Amino acid sequence: MTAVQQHHFTTSNNVKLAWHEIGQGRPLLLLHGLFSNAQINWVKFGTAARLAEAGFRCQMLDFRAHGGSGGDPSAEWPANVLARDVAEWVQHLGHDEYDLGGFSLGARTAVHAVIDGLAPRRLAICGMGLRGITDQTAGTDWFIDAVSNRAGHSLGSEEYFAVQFMKTNKVDPDAALRLLRAQVDADEQDIAAIDIPTGIICATDDRFYDDARALQELMPTASFTEIPGTHMSCVSKPEFGAALVDFLTA
Repeated sequence: MTAVQQHHFTTSNNVKLAWHEIGQGRPLLLLHGLFSNAQINWVKFGTAARLAEAGFRCQMLDFRAHGGSGGDPSAEWPANVLARDVAEWVQHLGHDEYDLGGFSLGARTAVHAVIDGLAPRRLAICGMGLRGITDQTAGTDWFIDAVSNRAGHSLGSEEYFAVQFMKTNKVDPDAALRLLRAQVDADEQDIAAIDIPTGIICATDDRFYDDARALQELMPTASFTEIPGTHMSCVSKPEFGAALVDFLTA
């Protein structure tokens, strides 16, 4: 297996974004979760390697202000800016056919990007549910509060661990707040209208599990696969990559 290669492109508002590639075959575009990056979400625990072995050309974006990507220094970012970045990345790659998958924030962003016009052959929504896409305000506000008050959290609290994850992965707090404030809701009717074969993958102990089931019920083309773990731990387990391979090669 060849090493993961890093590349860059520049968005229309001059933000330099990194993306990473391994494997040959059908392009599979992957989007990571909040405060994570392509290395942690897809590479570190062998998921990208497993997908590459199954015949996919994995191309994994680092969201702005995450991983190897830069961040826009402006005071505010446009609403739904990540979906716009993804659309520009896809245009830069120039694929005629590709699959698209995302985890958590990446899954929400993938859905928004499809609603806005992207047309992958298959769509994998991992670690995300219906309300997390159509009514994300409460969850987003929790993270905004956690980051805004990052110096005052009790050791061992959920807020403390969220901030430590952000710090460990070197996400700038001001950029994190701009990204969080740029989140938007999708409309249920737009989600239900997605006619792309969709695989919803969620861990049994993920806080989004019931919500992921609700998402599958809304989407007529969606299948559902359970994997072991919590929202945070499932990406480290081999069942995650196996579920993606099974869905994408079915």
